[in-house]
Amino acid sequence: MYLIRSTFYWLSGLLILPSLGIAQTVSEIPIETARTAMVLRVDADRHVTTVHLGKRLTQAADYARLPGNPRLYEGYSDLYSSAYTPAGSRSLLEPAVQATHVDGNPSLDLVYVRHETKPVRDGVTLTDVYLKDPQYPFEVTLHYQAYRNEDVIEQWSTIRHTEKKAIRLAHFASANLYLTAKDYYLTHFHGTHASEVRPEETKLTAGMKVLDSKLGTRAQLFQAPMFMLSMNQPAQEETGDVLAGTLAWSGNFQFAFELDPQHNLRLLAGMNPFASDYSLEPGKAFDTPALIYTFSNQGTGLASRNLQRWARKHRIPQGEGNRLTLLNNWEATYFDFDEPKLVGLFKEAKTLGVDLFLLDDGWFGNNHPRNDDFAGLGDWQANKKKLPHGIGYLVKEAEAAGVKFGIWVEPEMVNPKSDLYQKHPDWVIKLPNRPDAVFRHQQVLDLSNPAVQNFVYGVVDGLLTENPTLGYIKWDCNAVIYNAYSSVNPADHLYVDYVRGLYSVLEKLRAKHPAVPMMLCSGGGARVDYGALNYFTEFWPSDNTSPTERIFIQHNYSYFFPAIATCNHITAWGDFPMKFRTDVAMAGKMGYDIVVSKLSPADLAFSQQALKTYDRLKPVIWQGDQYRLQSPQNNDVSAMLFVSEKGDRAVWFSYLVSTRYKAGTDQPPIRLKGLQADRQYKIREINLAAGQKSPINSSLTYSGDFLMTVGLDPAVSGQRTSVVLEVAEAGSAGW
Repeated sequence: MYLIRSTFYWLSGLLILPSLGIAQTVSEIPIETARTAMVLRVDADRHVTTVHLGKRLTQAADYARLPGNPRLYEGYSDLYSSAYTPAGSRSLLEPAVQATHVDGNPSLDLVYVRHETKPVRDGVTLTDVYLKDPQYPFEVTLHYQAYRNEDVIEQWSTIRHTEKKAIRLAHFASANLYLTAKDYYLTHFHGTHASEVRPEETKLTAGMKVLDSKLGTRAQLFQAPMFMLSMNQPAQEETGDVLAGTLAWSGNFQFAFELDPQHNLRLLAGMNPFASDYSLEPGKAFDTPALIYTFSNQGTGLASRNLQRWARKHRIPQGEGNRLTLLNNWEATYFDFDEPKLVGLFKEAKTLGVDLFLLDDGWFGNNHPRNDDFAGLGDWQANKKKLPHGIGYLVKEAEAAGVKFGIWVEPEMVNPKSDLYQKHPDWVIKLPNRPDAVFRHQQVLDLSNPAVQNFVYGVVDGLLTENPTLGYIKWDCNAVIYNAYSSVNPADHLYVDYVRGLYSVLEKLRAKHPAVPMMLCSGGGARVDYGALNYFTEFWPSDNTSPTERIFIQHNYSYFFPAIATCNHITAWGDFPMKFRTDVAMAGKMGYDIVVSKLSPADLAFSQQALKTYDRLKPVIWQGDQYRLQSPQNNDVSAMLFVSEKGDRAVWFSYLVSTRYKAGTDQPPIRLKGLQADRQYKIREINLAAGQKSPINSSLTYSGDFLMTVGLDPAVSGQRTSVVLEVAEAGSAGW
């Protein structure tokens, strides 16, 4: 049996494309990981559709039996499941790609040309699906990079053409997914400064739900570029089908979720097309950022462990390596410091026991000294009054004290009150006929301008080159883009080319300085994504360092990002015991922002011991699988567990998050996860305050089966607001 069309033949699985001169055997196109499959199908008109996104089938031949998606009696319903929906012609849907050709035609039709799958490295394959418009020399390549062991797919698209002149792109999605379920529950994360990543779950109904940002820089201030879709039921930690995704892009983004008339879900994800019509020259490639996603049939817990494992192994620099504990001077001095004060703080850092001292804002500017946040940004020369001997002197003095030295920069920004602004007003993003609009007394430099890119690169490279033992960079970004306009770039290219310019600078810096630890900061957590985290070793989740707030913030980031990349600092924010502050910070990459000299002898001794304990346990916390045992959103006690890859060691954190009467007491035992059922374990409490005795009997032995089926009460209460327990296989060294 065969089906004939005017431009191709389908005969025994052989797709023949005479007009394109290509013959290739095609039925389904599976993109597979160990447990997940995305299955594409070429239909009778050569359009590529999505027929499956979910659990991998054990028999590859069964993909041919997938029913596809039911169609309405008439209309354009066969376009709903398009793998990359074009605009115009018969399509009236929200498009993945929209272009206006040189002749003014605003429509596209994308048909299958060929596909190829090739290994990238061990456990990673790349499938490229080539599409072409039959009437115009316009092509789209869909890229699917599958990480087998981590069950993660990284998807992006490349758009190119060879028309005679530039064409206008109005939409350019990274991914166009299609899902089928009874119901869909969307969890997204919103907030503002010091109140980041607050989750909200919504049952999707007919129509469109859009999550986006138009801030340009600091793009995640109100809405984070990540989501979880739970199918058939609200999201559960350990059960149910979940798709978790996040966009690797540090600028404006957009997610559009459309429940179509067939009750299937279309998902478009990518850069926000807002104010970004893009003129694409002939022969040039337009690459979109990647949507990174994972499917789990074991709830949000497995989805997050997939993403965390992928990030450590494949994305974050030194993701399977070490990190430095640090002491930051910000809360100790703010802008008020000089060389003798800093040298004294170096010695305090050594006394505390950290690896590095980080000098924060306020070290630069001479004609416009940085004594507050009104002036100096852009003038990256050491302030001669505060630091007469320069940064090199501080690096040497810190090393002489026994710690490394790190420094804060904000090279993308400028204060109007600065030499840089006066010398290069054309480097600033601003409208020529509007008053300056500042955010936190500063404006954004135009990183779409190659001259600005060279300047920003020179600022950071100069610090690292002149001080080759400089141990750390904290890179901040505090302003959004107002009055969006570039003096050298088309206005509708600015939002896209700004981020591309930033990545170009970071790419050069990483090529020359591959090993330098760098913190990604943006007035808190307003720039946390896997586009930027391709270059930064860690990120600052929030300026809110209250430990009770951080329990929630760290919990919510953990759905997408690993503990090794999450900077948690012990500060003086709020009236909390040192133990509680330390226990919260230890569940990630721990650091300090305190005045060491003002610590009581008991708190200093506790902190010194905690750092030694942390050094012993950090491999499990940083590289272990994370299990969120109890959420702070709906429990008196929040609990999380990190389990080593071999299942022989674990670290268990429990925190009281309610101040209600008797909160935390009389609660049922907390059941652990991820242990080996047939092994025997011992449990002991660590981080005990001076004179505190633990009610946890460390002489007892428990089977993994008991701990995961029955559980254990960590005895959290109003008198024991945080408890950290170390779990180890019986007979382990040191027990």
